[in-house]
Order: sequence, then C-alpha cells, then structure tokens
Amino acid sequence: MATSPSSSRTWEYNVFTSFHGPDVRKTFLSHLRNQFNQNGITMFDDNGIPRSENIPSALIQGIRESRISIIVLSKMYASSRWCLDELLEILKCKEDVGKIVMTVFYGVDPSDVRNQTGDFGIAFNKTCARKTKEHGRKWSEALDYVGNIAGEHNWGNEAEMIAKIARDVSDRLNATLSRDFDGMVGLETHLREMESLLNFDYVGVKIVGLAGPAGIGKSTIARALCSGLSNRFQRTCFMDNLMENCKIGLGEYSLKLHLQEQLLSKVLNLNGIRISHLRVIQERLHDKRILIILDDVENLVQLEALANISWFGPGSRVIVTTENKEILQQHGINDIYQVGFPSESEALTIFCLSAFRQTSPPDGFMKLTCEVVKICGNLPLGLHVLGSSLRGKSQADWIDELPRLKICLDGRIESVLKVGYESLHEKDQVIFLLIAIFLNYAHVDHVTSVLAKTNLDVSLGLKNLAKKYLIQRESSIVVMHHLLQVMATQVISKQERSKRQILVDANEICFVLEMAEGNGSIIGVSFDVAEINELRISATAFAKMCNLAFLKVYNGKHTEKTQLHIPNEMEFPRRLKLLHWEAYPKKSLPIGFCLENLVKFNMAFSKLEKLWEGTQPLANLKEMNLAVSTHLKELPDLSKATNLESLNLNGCTALVEIPSSIVNLHKLSELGMSTCESLEVIPTLINLASLERIWMFQSLQLKRFPDSPTNVKEIEIYDTGVEELPASLRHCTRLTTLDICSNRNFKTFSTHLPTCISWISLSNSGIERITACIKGLHNLQFLILTGCKKLKSLPELPDSLELLRAEDCESLERVSGPLKTPTATLRFTNCIKLGGQARRAIIKGSFVRGWALLPGGEIPAKFDHRVRGNSLTIPHSTSNRFKVCVVISPNDQYVKFMELELLCRCKVIGNSVNSSDMKFNLFRVFEYRTKHLLIFHSSLTFIDPSEVSRKIVLEFSSSNQVLYILECGVQILTEEEEDVDSITNEESDSESGEMSDKEDDEESYKSQSGEASEEKDEGISDDDNHKSLSRKRMRITSAPIAEVQIKFVVDGETPNLAA
Repeated sequence: MATSPSSSRTWEYNVFTSFHGPDVRKTFLSHLRNQFNQNGITMFDDNGIPRSENIPSALIQGIRESRISIIVLSKMYASSRWCLDELLEILKCKEDVGKIVMTVFYGVDPSDVRNQTGDFGIAFNKTCARKTKEHGRKWSEALDYVGNIAGEHNWGNEAEMIAKIARDVSDRLNATLSRDFDGMVGLETHLREMESLLNFDYVGVKIVGLAGPAGIGKSTIARALCSGLSNRFQRTCFMDNLMENCKIGLGEYSLKLHLQEQLLSKVLNLNGIRISHLRVIQERLHDKRILIILDDVENLVQLEALANISWFGPGSRVIVTTENKEILQQHGINDIYQVGFPSESEALTIFCLSAFRQTSPPDGFMKLTCEVVKICGNLPLGLHVLGSSLRGKSQADWIDELPRLKICLDGRIESVLKVGYESLHEKDQVIFLLIAIFLNYAHVDHVTSVLAKTNLDVSLGLKNLAKKYLIQRESSIVVMHHLLQVMATQVISKQERSKRQILVDANEICFVLEMAEGNGSIIGVSFDVAEINELRISATAFAKMCNLAFLKVYNGKHTEKTQLHIPNEMEFPRRLKLLHWEAYPKKSLPIGFCLENLVKFNMAFSKLEKLWEGTQPLANLKEMNLAVSTHLKELPDLSKATNLESLNLNGCTALVEIPSSIVNLHKLSELGMSTCESLEVIPTLINLASLERIWMFQSLQLKRFPDSPTNVKEIEIYDTGVEELPASLRHCTRLTTLDICSNRNFKTFSTHLPTCISWISLSNSGIERITACIKGLHNLQFLILTGCKKLKSLPELPDSLELLRAEDCESLERVSGPLKTPTATLRFTNCIKLGGQARRAIIKGSFVRGWALLPGGEIPAKFDHRVRGNSLTIPHSTSNRFKVCVVISPNDQYVKFMELELLCRCKVIGNSVNSSDMKFNLFRVFEYRTKHLLIFHSSLTFIDPSEVSRKIVLEFSSSNQVLYILECGVQILTEEEEDVDSITNEESDSESGEMSDKEDDEESYKSQSGEASEEKDEGISDDDNHKSLSRKRMRITSAPIAEVQIKFVVDGETPNLAA
C-alpha cells in the first residue's frame, strides 16, 4: 500500500495505453476499454489525434496526466516510430514522477522484446534503419527495460486476461490512499508495519491487533488501512463506537447478538438485520473474503462476539484497535502492532499542519510552537486539538493561552484520556494518581518500595496500568505522559473536598497548612510554591495527617518571591515515604525527624548546612538527592543506608569530605559529585560492588581519584585536579566509558585499562603522551583527543576504532603506522605540525567505510587523475573501486558555529540510473585555519561489470556554500585488490617510519603556504621497489572502457542528511 512520490497528486486519467492500432485497436483494446468502463476506470482516448512524424503534444500530455501506463507489446509494435517514442516518454515519466507501468505481451515473447529478435526484431530493425543510431540505441534500451517488467503473457482465455488486467489496475489505483489522509505525518510507516503483519500471502483468516495509548492515532491508522485495502476484499466493514455499545445494559449473550447484528448489517449493507443465535454470522459470511475493523475494543466479550477466524472466508482479515493489550493476548491474537509516539520533528510537523496549515511555524512562532508541542508530549491527539484551537490567533493570544494549556485539558482531549482511567479498579486508580503526582520517571523498584505495605496491590496495579498504556516502562523507569498527569490533577480537583486523599491545589494546601486543618484520609500533598506569595506553616500543620506518606514542595517557575515561614518546632509526619522539598529554607531538619520509612529523600537547592546527628535507621532509603545544596558542609553517618542506590551531591560547593561510612553502601549504583569545588577527600570506592556510574565535574581541589569498584561501567571526571588514574582500573572488567576531559594536570595516559572499554575521551586535557598499551583495547570504538595541545605523538591504534577526533592537537607530529582502522573516521583538523610520516600513515590508512580529514593544500601524487577546480573526467576500468581526495577551504563568508554536511552523490548512468550517497559531517568549519584534505574510499557494488556503455558521475555539495572545493583527484583501484595501501603501508613505514627529525620536519605540512609537495605528502619517491610494487598491485587502466566524470559542486542546498 506504500505510495509513490506521485501518489498525492490528482490525475486526469487513470490509464494510458500504448499500442499498435492495426494489431489490437478493434479487438483486444476495444474489449479492454469496455471492461475499464464497467469498472469505472478512465482511459485516455487517442481518437482524433492526427498522425505525424513526431509524437503529438496531446499524446505526451495524455501520458503525463495518466496514473498508469499499459504497454501492449504486439508483433508489429516496434514497426511504429510513434509507439517507440511513446515508450521513451512513458519510461521518462516513470523515472521522474513514479508513474506505474504495466505490460501486456500480446502475441509476442518477452525475450523477443528484450533482445529485439524474431518477427518483433525484424520490425524493429526496419524502423531503426530510417533513424539515427542514437535513436536506435535509446529505443533498444527502452525495449530491453520494458521486456523485463513482468506482465500478462500466454493467456488462453482473452476475456479472463482482460478481467485480470482490470482487477490489477483497480488494485493499483486503490492502493493509493484517499486524499482524506493527506498530511498524516508518519502514516506510511504505520501502514507498512501493519501490512507486513497482515501478510496477504497467507490464504487463511488472520486477526491483527493495533494497540497503543489513547490519542496516539490508532483509529486514524485503521481508517487508512480500510481505505487502502478495501479493493482486496469482497466486503469491508468498519465497526466503531464499540465502547458505547457495551453501555446499553444488555446481558452478555444478548450483547453478543446485538454486536453480531450490527456487523452483519454493515457487511451485507442491509439495515435492521435480526438474528436468533450466534451461529448465523458463520452461516452468512463463511464464503466471503472480508476486511473487518473493530475499533476501540475494550473487553473480551466484544472479541468473542465479533472475531472468530472460523466465521469468515479464506483470505479475510480482522483488525482490532484497543488500549488494552491484554485482551488481545487473552483472545489468542499474537500479531500486534504497538503504535509509538511520533519523533520530535514529526510532532512539530503535525502541530504546524493543524495550527498554521503548513509544515513549519511562521516567523516569530517557533519558540511558542515548541512550548505547546512540549505540553502535548508528542501525542497526536493533543497536537491536533491544541493546534486547531490556536489557529489564526496572534502571538499575544498564544502567550495568554499558554499558562492555561499547561494545567487544563481541552474537553475533547480529556474525554478521550479519561476513558482508560475510569475503566480501572478503584485501587488502580489510586496508584495512577500517585504516580501522576509523585512518582513519574521513578525507577519501578522505587515505586514498588514507596507503595509497599499498603492495600493497593502494587505489582498487579502497575501491570494493569501498563496494559492500558496509562504508563510505560522505559529501561525500568515508570513514565506517564504529561497530558495524563494534567488529567490526573483535574480528576483530583473534581473530587469532593472531604474525600480527597491527595491535595494538589496550592490555595487549598496553604489553608490546610496554616490552619492545621488536615485529616487522616490525606496520604499525599503536592504544591508549587511559585503559585503563592507567602506561607506561614503551623507548628502542628501535619499533626492530623497521620497517614501522610507523600510530601512534595516544588518551584515550577524557579522564582524566589515566595516567603516560606517554618517554625523550629514543626514536625514531619512519621509515616513519610517520599520527602521532596526543593529549596528547603532552613539550615537543618526538624529535631526528631523520623527517617525510618523514607524511600526517596530529595532536598535539592536547599539551604541545609547539615542533615541530622548520629546514626539513623535508613534501611528503606533508596534515593538521596542533595544537589546544589551550596551551604551543606558535611554529610551524616550513612552506614545504615544499606539499600541506598543513588546519591546526588552535584553542586554541593561547600562540601569538603565524603564520609568513610560510604563504604557500607553496597547497593549504591550512582554517585554524583560534580561541581563540588571544595571537595578534597573521597574514601576508597572499591567495596561498592553495585556502583556503575561515577561522575565528577569542576572539583579542582581533588588531586587523587579513588580506587573504583570492579563493576563500574562509566567514569566521567571533568575539570578536576586529578593527575593520574589509579592502577586499580585494570580490574574494572565492566568499564565501557572513561571520560576525563579538561583535566589540565593530567599528563600521561599510561594505565593499563580493561579490554572491554569502548569510549575514551581525553579532550582539552594536559596529556603529553599515550602509551602503546592502547593498542590492546580491542573493543575501543571512540577515542576523543580534541584540544590536547601538548600531545606530540599517537601510538598504534586498535583496528576496532570507529572515530578518532584529534582536532586542534597543535603539537601533534607523529602518528604510528600502519593505521589499520577499516571503519574509522579520522579527524586531524588544524593539526598543522603533522610530519611526513604521520601524514603518510593517515592518507594510506585502510579505511573502507571511514574517511580522513587533515591539513593539506594539494592532491597527493598517487591520485593520478586530478585537476584544480570542480570537474574531472578520467578513464575507467572494469573496477568499481576507487579512492577520492578533495582539497577544501572554508568560505570567507562562513557562519560561526556552523556544522557542515558534505554530500557525495555517485550516479551510475547506463541501462538504468542508480545512485549512492556518502555523507561527511564537518564540525566547526569556521575554525579551520587552513586548507584541508578529505580522503575516502568508495565501492560501487551496484555496478554491473559487464555493462560497457555507462557513465559514472560524482557530485559533491555542501550546505549553505560554506566550503570551496579547490582541487579533486581520483585513484582507481583494481577489483581484486582489497586495498593497496594496507599492503604498502608496512613497507613504506618500515623504510620511512624511523626518519630523522630533520627529514620529518622537511616533510611536514607548511601551514603558511597552505600547500605541500605531492610526492612528499604521500611519501612517493623514485624508489624502483615502490614503483614495481605499485605496478604489480594496482594496475591503472588506460583503455576508456567506460567514462567516469567527477564533478564537485558547492551549492546552496542543505541536504537532509544524518550525521
């Protein structure tokens, strides 16, 4: 059902037929036209068009305005120049606009058409004799192409063949989606996935589920499927409002009868059908190929009444949309497509189409648009509804509307989202509200722990919420959509005040806390202090809230205008499990604060100087967040927090020491110590067996990094005083990421690391040397050395490397060869001191899918087909492999901070046109201090080596005309040679790798001139040994078997490319 690029346009005709009149006009064609008329298919009529030497413009217009072209290839078809020119125009339209081409071989063999043999070939040769060779060549190529299109051939019954052609044309026309679905962003992807599950090759009956949260677009996808697939079936039925049908108060059996009566009425197109038993549906439909859509199914009874595979004829399909995946599984439906949220860019487009009727916001609306899209959380329903509600309004109107949109749902959205909530059991409704208000984005274990020891059946409740798509689990994190959170707040606000278990209204909460008007039914309080000016909390504010377990005080607008007055004698409830109080204004917590039940403790941005005295019972505590508590001077004894998993101390600028009691936190998996400017001492972490991530930024007082536990996966140390890594890192057998950027005191990278490591970043550090042990890191994929201004040499690197970033390594002179990094991208931007040996190692690097960028002003000599400028034509051998080098230079009119995408498009033009793209992401082009060389390999695997008459065109384009392309060159490689550089590297490096410093300096790139000797760049001398090896291993063909034209063009288009 996938649409072609032309599927959305309007066509004048359904079909254009190309035929030889004397052969078929009064026979086959007249019958075909009659069948098309019966089927409502419009066909272009050429009657009245006068014959002439050239194909008339009216005929060309007929071809271009027809959705499908049918070529009737009869015995004398090729005797007509008119027919052959029609054929060329049809194939041109196929290439340009995706026109559908169908073939009928009427009394001829397809092989005679392809090869122009037999009677067909005799007629063709006579026609060519009266035209130029170029005409004959084009016609021959067109016939060869069309002869390979599968079509009707060798039918014994012409009437049956015509009926089939009419059906096929109808299928093709119906496969184009109705214009009702124009502008449905991402719809094609959903349809492809569903069509794959529907599997029309299977002749039996199949039921497929279409599941997802409310408002995600399930019904829209189902309607599009019904529109696009209806031509495949004898009957089609779309059953909507199924949820409403279940509310009419019937018993189960009567409800099933009622549903089946509705289905039969729709399928048979007969109103008022009445049935007496449940087997009638099978008796009436068992021999019919039917497409049935059951939309918005909510319970198993509906499926039992309407979706039994034994009731329908072979080839039938049933599609069920639902918000409850469990009922699909209970009914034995295993083929289920789960509709996901659109991407950020798709969401923006969906909203803009509703709000502005265009795909992007007009000037001045981008920021406002992004805010509304964020509110919608990429939910298509919300994007459509809010977009249409804001359409035509001014920026000032939008600004006035935004605050309300953040806290209130449009009635249309609320009515859809509330259905899932209202279908929940009462206990599950409470869990839903608690997650919405207090526990969104919490770890599932933390949710379970916080809700433990209640009567809520937490495990079952979470499963029920997930089945109805009211929550999702993303890597063990519980996530609820923002609009569902807003709905939860509205649900609470509509409850009777005396029955509310959760308080969320700021004004109501102020009254309760000031007047101590709480009660035992309240289990949670959450409010935004930004909504009030002043609050004087009573010393007994929480005294009556004996069951309060959740307390959340936050600052949604991050303002400091609110004045909070907390008396010293105030006490927190003893049953608190979650305490989240941002910017807590007191220096210490209340004396006697009971911590025994706490699971989550969040006092970020507080003015606390210390927490509590002595050792406290903290066995239930799992998460502790004290981030940006800038007055905190010390941590308490945490030895009893044996279940603590996350400790966030980021931004605790006054903290000097981490207590030794931390060694008892055996379940600690995350430890954050960033921007702890005064931190001097960290005890050994080696006993923290669960610690997986350590991150520390801007802790300049810290000179020594502690020993790390063996299970740690990520270590990030930015801008600290650390001078070296501990030797114990070699035992960290799960370590994958080591990021030690901007550590100016870090001089030598000599520690033996575990071989499992895949990412190392030393950027902007003071490192001077990397030892050879790095070659043993067989899983290393990313090595980042950007801005290591003291680094002078690189050792041999592992062949697993995929990216080396060595930009702005101003002192880098040597790179050990050979570089055997077949998939690596090597960036040596602004490494102006690279010596000749280093440059040879880089340029000869055996990158097959990667590429290299380094300073250089001329194409090296080995690229023996080269020219200054942007166009190059060279002879080409039967090889489809070559190496390309381009000299690039930034335009003086560059835009600062621009990231440039450079596209190389290779077109192979022969019997058909094929193309292949390569993309290069060049960062911060404005910082290029001089000209640079871009070098890469290309292998055109789609070229047919036996095809002689072909042309290869390479086109380079850069976005926004940021680059000049000064020179380009190509080196053609033989097919049997995997990479001559990988062979010659070792020999040339063994000869030149130990050259004297003086020789190396002479070979280095002279940045002032922007150029270098080609021979010196590549290390190509007159050495006979090297020449003989080159002749033997890399034969450059001189006979122009095919033409290769290289064009490097810098234009203003910005290609939509991935990095």
